[in-house]
Parts: sequence; structure tokens; C-alpha cells
Amino acid sequence: MADKKAFEIARETLKQLTARKLTPTPANYLALYNEIAGIPHVPHFPADILRDISQGLPAKTPGQQKQKGLLDYAIDRLNWEGVKSALIAYGGFVPVNGSGSDGAAAPALNVVAAAAPAVGSAISAEFLGQMGRLIEYALPALGSDDPRFNEQTDNLLKAMRQPGADVTAIKLMLVNYSHRLSFAAEDQAEIRVTLLKLLHLVFENVAELSLDEQWLKGQMDALMEAATPPLTLRRLDDVERRLKDVIFKQKDAKQRALQTQEEMRTMVATFIDRLSQMSQSTGTFQQKLEESARLIEQAKTLADIAPVLKDVVGTTRNMARESQTSREELEALRSRALHSEAELVRLHQELDRVSSQARHDPLTGALNRKGLDEALNREVSHVRRKELPLSVALLDIDNFKKLNDTLGHATGDAALSHLAAVARECMRPQDTLARYGGEEFVILLPDTPLEKGIEAMTRLQRELTKRFFLAGTEKLLITFSAGVAQLAADEEPANAIRRADQAMYLAKRAGKNRVLGA
Repeated sequence: MADKKAFEIARETLKQLTARKLTPTPANYLALYNEIAGIPHVPHFPADILRDISQGLPAKTPGQQKQKGLLDYAIDRLNWEGVKSALIAYGGFVPVNGSGSDGAAAPALNVVAAAAPAVGSAISAEFLGQMGRLIEYALPALGSDDPRFNEQTDNLLKAMRQPGADVTAIKLMLVNYSHRLSFAAEDQAEIRVTLLKLLHLVFENVAELSLDEQWLKGQMDALMEAATPPLTLRRLDDVERRLKDVIFKQKDAKQRALQTQEEMRTMVATFIDRLSQMSQSTGTFQQKLEESARLIEQAKTLADIAPVLKDVVGTTRNMARESQTSREELEALRSRALHSEAELVRLHQELDRVSSQARHDPLTGALNRKGLDEALNREVSHVRRKELPLSVALLDIDNFKKLNDTLGHATGDAALSHLAAVARECMRPQDTLARYGGEEFVILLPDTPLEKGIEAMTRLQRELTKRFFLAGTEKLLITFSAGVAQLAADEEPANAIRRADQAMYLAKRAGKNRVLGA
């Protein structure tokens, strides 16, 4: 396997995970990958034993505390070099007297002790409570996989909330906790990066293993886009909704394609059976003719020949009828085969179409973020080549959350579709509408300076006031706030959208249902 490429080893690893029925954990994946790639086996890391040793080490000085924290971090990362470095450095902070502090640390601790009354008087119980709440708010982002970190968090929070808390002790606890917190944050960041790498690896291998399934391309593109930082819940929600719609349509089209292929296999089998019957009938007819020729040669009179000729004529007629029937059946099979072939072509085209829908928002029909990126690149290239202005408008529906909470998400979705439909009617053919996420839309206005872009959005606002949105029998007025930015000569398109977004927020703060230029 040494001469194989990395993606081939990864593909074989995924196959072996399935063949051996192993849980697809990072540890199992790494073990199989090393086995297939011929990488030497790394001995088991005695993390539990090393943690017991670390817990027994005193941490009476800041130096010891720091090195003990680094040791714990290295143990959690299964890093032998880190363990070795931390233990060697820890030896340099062993106290030289019985006071529990080295020459450098003792004065610092004395200063803390001396300053404790002043600090205690300056730090109120309310301040400690706010710090405790801040720690609690940050915990979900750090995970709950480390019981030692969770225990340290609980102890710190209890100490902060005790009446008459010892500020000096809490300060020392915060020093230890800050070290552990930094390690936990680094771990979560690396876990996230590693998981994204694994996801990309899976997506790439699915694409490699499905070279003939071109209809999967749009789906894989959307998943790759979703797994590309920066990640936001709104973006993931949009991609999930879009993928569910695409997957449903692909399943339906795929099933119909399989049914059509099965019908073609049945027709081919029938065709072969009919050919076999025709061949058998032809052989029987040939034998009959040979027998009739032999009888004619032996005949002495015309009376002897007459019944033979009658039999030959009857056999010939039967053969002609069978040939005509077979010809008609084969013609019908040919017609059905042509129809099935056309149906397969149509189904493949439909699969390609639903795959391309990964670039469109299924709810409103507008482009999604990926489609917007492609349209932006196309428009920017066009306007810069011809030195034309390009305006970018970002719209956000006013009070959309209230609309969802009051009338339900189905009504909110209908309101989004209503806005998109009205916007398309007001836009020029060269303009582009895209759903930016949630209740936000982006409109690209080529050959449009800033002032004209603001006027276009104002016209759209006026049109919405004429076109009431019906929620059942209730008429609702849908309004939006918008920001418009004109792309500068050397400006990145993403920066123009950011400027339009900032102008939109200013329009919101100015009273909503407004359009402001950036």
C-alpha cells in the first residue's frame, strides 16, 4: 500500500470500516488508516496513570500551577513530548524551603496576601455573581467531555457564590481555572477543525466512489459549502432545508429510473424469447419442407403429389402468420424500448435539474448563497470589463420574528415567497434576486449607480404597500428595511455586501421601512 495515494488509502479505510462493521470513530479510522498505510503502531498512551500522577503533584506556586496545567493538557492530547517537557520544567519549581514557595514566588504570594483585604473590599458579591454567570454562559461552547474540568468549574462557581467568599482563595482558583480554560478552548477549536477535516474527507470519498452518479454533485457541493467556515446556525439551517428538498426529489426520480430500467430488462427478455420461438418455428418449417420434397420425389402420380402440396401450402401459411405476429410483437417492443429510452433521458435530465437546485432556495425560488456567489463573480467580471456601475441591495423584512411567533412559521414562509414574487415582478431581466439567509435577500443591480439603486428599492417598497399579503383572510402589510452599496473599483464583492448590511441596520434603527445608501 506504500505506493498508493492518500485519497486511495482513505477510500480503502472507509471500505474496511464498513466491511469489519466497526464504529466510525476517529480512533478506529486512525487505527485502520495506519494499518493500511503501513505506519508503525504507536504504543498505548497511559493517560489514566499519568493523570493520577498529575493529581498527586503539589501546586503551591504559580510556576508549579502552570506546569501542572501544561502536564494535564499534554496528557489530554496524548502527547509524550509535552508530558516530558512539563515534568522537566516542573522540577525547576520545587520549593527550596518548607514554606511551600520558591525564591521568586514567595514575594508574589506575600503581596497577594497583603493586598487581600483591599481586594476583598473592592470586589463585591454582585461582581463575583456576574463572573459566575459569565463562566456558565461560556460552558456550552466548551463541551462537557472533560469531567475534571467540569468539577473544577463547579468548585469555582460554589466558591464564588458562598457568602463572605475568600477573595484570595478565589483568585488562586481563577489562576488555575484560566489555565485549564485555555486548554479546553484549544481542545474544542481543534476538535472542530478535525471534525470538519473528517467531513470533507468523507464528502471527497463519496464523490470518488460515485464517479458515474453525476446527480450527486450538487448535493456534495452543498455539503462542502455547509462545512466551510465560518459556520452559522442560520446558514446550516438553510442548507439542511435545501438538501432535504433535493434528496426527496432525487429519491423519487431515482426510483422511477429504476422502474424504467426494469421494464427495459423485461422487454429485452421477451424479445430474446420471441427470437427463440421464431428460430424454433423456422427449423420446424425447414424440416417440413425437406420431408415434403422427399415425398414428391417418391410420388408416382399427381394424386400422390396433391396432398403433399396441400400440406406445404398450409405449413407456409402458418409460418407466414407466425412471422406476421412476431413482426408485430417486435415492432411493439421496439416502440416501447424507444419510449423507455426517452423516459430514461428525461429522468436523467430531471436528476441533473434537481441537482442544480442546490443553487436555489426551494421556498422562494431565489438563488441561495452558492448561487449568489456565482452570480456575483459573473456580474463583477461583466461590469468591470465594460466599466459599468454595480449596486448591491440587502433587504431584511421588518418584524419578521413577531410575524412568525404570532401567525406561525408557515405564514412566515408564505410572506417570504410573497416578497420574492413581488420583487421579481419589479426587477429588470438583468437583475438578480438571492436569499441571503432567514428573512434577508440580496438584489444585484448591474449598470445601476447608487442613487438609482436606492430609487429601485424605494419603488419595491411602494409596490409592496399596494400588494397586501393575505394570511388566511387577514390582510398584512409586509415592509422591509434595505441598505444599498455601489461596488468600488477595486472592492471585493463581499465587502460591498457588508457595507449594504451596515446601511440596512442603520435603516432599522432609523424606524424601519427605509432605504439607506452605504
